Amino acid sequence: MRLSFSTSAFLPVLLLVSQNLLAQQPVTSGVEMADRLRADGKIWVVVAVIAAVFAGIIIYLVRLDRQISKLEKEVNQKNNSQSVRL
Repeated sequence: MRLSFSTSAFLPVLLLVSQNLLAQQPVTSGVEMADRLRADGKIWVVVAVIAAVFAGIIIYLVRLDRQISKLEKEVNQKNNSQSVRL
């Protein structure tokens, strides 16, 4: 699907205008929750939980990749053995 020149020229202009319209106001006073967590020393608990979740996702993806690779090898071996019989 090809866009006409007027449509393709209109899209970048629309994106540039929307950046200014949708931009958030800067926070001048800071984030109260984060300041409180830093003051109490609990920010490290938050960091540890995020790191644990991230590590869990990485481990899950690595194990899933190994299982898929194993299944692919089995399917390839089965297809090779069937092609030899023919």
